[in-house]
Amino acid sequence: MRAARPGEEGSGGERIGTGAPGRERGRSPLRHLRADFTASLVVFLVAVPLCVGVAVASGVPAELGLVTGIVGGLVTGLLPGSSLQVSGPAAGLTVLVYEAVREYGIGTLGVLVLAAGVLQLAMGALRLGRWFRAISVAVVQGMLAGIGLVLIAGQLYSLVDAEAPAGGLAKIGGVPGLVVDTLGSGTALSALAIGAGTVVVLVLWPRVPVASQVLPAPLAAVALATVATAVWDPPVARVRVQGLLDVVRPPGGAEFARLAEIGVLGTVVAFALIASAESLFSAAAVDRMHDGPRTDYDKEMIAQGAGNTVCGVLGALPMTAVIVRSSANVRAGARTRASRVLHGVWLLVFAAMFPAALGVIPLASLAGVLVHAGWKLIPVRELPPLWREHRGEAVILGVTAIAIVVTNMFEGVLIGLLMAIAKSAWETSHVHLEVSDPTPEGTGPILVRVLGNATFLRLPRLLDELEALPRDRAIELDLTGLRHLDHACRTALTVWAERHNAEGVEPVRVAT
Repeated sequence: MRAARPGEEGSGGERIGTGAPGRERGRSPLRHLRADFTASLVVFLVAVPLCVGVAVASGVPAELGLVTGIVGGLVTGLLPGSSLQVSGPAAGLTVLVYEAVREYGIGTLGVLVLAAGVLQLAMGALRLGRWFRAISVAVVQGMLAGIGLVLIAGQLYSLVDAEAPAGGLAKIGGVPGLVVDTLGSGTALSALAIGAGTVVVLVLWPRVPVASQVLPAPLAAVALATVATAVWDPPVARVRVQGLLDVVRPPGGAEFARLAEIGVLGTVVAFALIASAESLFSAAAVDRMHDGPRTDYDKEMIAQGAGNTVCGVLGALPMTAVIVRSSANVRAGARTRASRVLHGVWLLVFAAMFPAALGVIPLASLAGVLVHAGWKLIPVRELPPLWREHRGEAVILGVTAIAIVVTNMFEGVLIGLLMAIAKSAWETSHVHLEVSDPTPEGTGPILVRVLGNATFLRLPRLLDELEALPRDRAIELDLTGLRHLDHACRTALTVWAERHNAEGVEPVRVAT
């Protein structure tokens, strides 16, 4: 939702990379630079296929993904907050961006991202970053699981070079027809072989330690698929190349005017909240991976906001901190933020000098990368123990994911948050009665103590127990043991006491 995404690669809590601050003081800046230089190359190799794949899946030119990665390195990377996590375009926002581009057009994307960045800057300045830690982890996991499901459903079409329908339900509902069409098309089967091969390499490559140390799995999978495509030369779709300067489109006045639309404002809020939540939960996961300085959540919010503001000015994709790139950065031995800045430099050099290299990459291979990324967003391993130990949290996770698939990202997350709030309110509103009769002969008043938190959620049960008390006895109602008594309960207790006094032979005396 991972805190940044529980279950994501690198979020298992292992402490690697930097040493304790006390041990770092004795190391020379040159040694830090060597370690950061090496780590930056590793992160660059991981980032290239992911930046391109996220852009293509979002329905925008591939170069825009590289632009966001460059800004994530050169702008967000320079700012304080979390020193070792790396930012760029993320699979978590792919579905939302795709829907926004389809509905409002690619020209409006810059305005959406720019406004979301300004909103993040404001939240950081108001010191709201730390409050994102109060969001239910089940909602975040459900959000990412829903994104993963929609992402996988959409990329299944790209695996066979087919056009995906709009909407999560339409994508899932169209899968049977997609299977039939694929089996009857040689071109589709060729693309499927490339995409499926990419997924197989992504799964198996990390299990070969020597190979994974030399080349990151995403780059290896895409490189092998590209080589196979070049040798085999099947009639499959490849990445369209436009050039870095051609895709940079600063928004104009007409696009800014759309901020007056309710739907556009809702998308801006969704961009800002989801990007912030994913970034700050990612920071929490990265902090568990090293012994260096901890994240300042408010400063990290400002850094992410600054990056998204620049991305918006350039008309690029929104950015978040990305756990896959961040974990690669820590595992490669990064010591300071120089590694993530340098990774932005390598992305800029690649995009400026070798843009034609993107044109040989098969789209089905990038789809395979995103299918694998979408699967990792779904907390499959965490679900069984969560169901056994915290069934309510598991229900929230599942409902949030299903709501995102059925409706959209914003509404699905709102449903999840409302469920989490309702669950917390229900669990904290425990109230019970202690009924005692101090006179054995049954002639004195009945003592009734009300304990706990009396809210409207528990009102039906509370009234049922009060109605069951005898009407021919005096009742002393002691409310001093209540930690909280809301207006609904106070009114209901007053009405009950008045009715009992009217119908019974003895009055109710209330102690507050």
